[in-house]
Amino acid sequence: MKNNQTEEGGTDRRKFLKLGLMSSLTAIAGASIVTNLAAQEEEKQPAGEVMRLLTPEGKIVEVSASNINKYPEALITRAESRKGIPNRKFVMVIDLAKCKNARKCVEGCQKGHNLDYGQEFMKIKLLQDNPTSEPYWFPKNCMHCDEPPCVTVCPTGATFKREDNIVLIDNERCIGCKFCVTSCPYSARIFNWEHKTKFDDKSQPYSPETSVPGAMGTVTKCDFCPDLLRQGLLPHCAQSCPEGVIYFGDRNEDIVTNGSETVRFSELINKRGGYRHLEHLGTKPNVYYLPPVDRLYELEDGFDVSEEVKERYKDVPYIQELIKQGKI
Repeated sequence: MKNNQTEEGGTDRRKFLKLGLMSSLTAIAGASIVTNLAAQEEEKQPAGEVMRLLTPEGKIVEVSASNINKYPEALITRAESRKGIPNRKFVMVIDLAKCKNARKCVEGCQKGHNLDYGQEFMKIKLLQDNPTSEPYWFPKNCMHCDEPPCVTVCPTGATFKREDNIVLIDNERCIGCKFCVTSCPYSARIFNWEHKTKFDDKSQPYSPETSVPGAMGTVTKCDFCPDLLRQGLLPHCAQSCPEGVIYFGDRNEDIVTNGSETVRFSELINKRGGYRHLEHLGTKPNVYYLPPVDRLYELEDGFDVSEEVKERYKDVPYIQELIKQGKI
């Protein structure tokens, strides 16, 4: 089910941005993130970088980045960051039939969280269900489980589960024991082994909602980008994917979007046979997968990557055969 795109330009669209968007975003994050929208002149056209925003009605609108106030992290109290965004139950759906290992989700996430090249909150795995089937690309991040073992084992409360489904880490409480790292069945966590110059950047106050700046001796991971969610924006990975692989939304509203298509979450899961990775472990993940049926791209399309990345997949027997045939 395609969403109805807002028409380009026109008085109605600008009024919606000033009135409808203001009310819907205020409901998500408070008036502070949209105060400058009211000051925009109606005839002024958006300019510069464009951001895609999801409204509570499931509509996608494009707004100039200059028209959006960054949410002031200093106004998010520690208690608010631990409680979460009210009345939301965030969920992600990954369509394996569309993924071709473009790796833009990885790069967008790295840029948004100020990660090193080798640090990946979103990892692209190559899975093969059995020896006779063709492998497929499998993006894997933190599953933001409803029964997260990482939260159970954390001795300081640094890792916590919020009411809106998101699992976060407070590095000001983290003592680096790595209990959470060993307890996570999805290998979703990264340990900061050494101090880095970027950790000294205090241009923005630290918040568990941004994971920036990091700190030596602490653990970090995918956080579902709650700082963007408070602005009505999609997470970095969903914004960056050129193939529309990653859908994100609110289970309470039964709506998810990949930025160009908006669908009912329940219908998408039911009709496409959605499942959760390693669900038998009882972690109750909030990341769902759509099976890689009728894939849009050949597997070989995903090998337009660096030699370093190619090395990760060389031990898959199917890939070894393709290498012998000179296909990749």
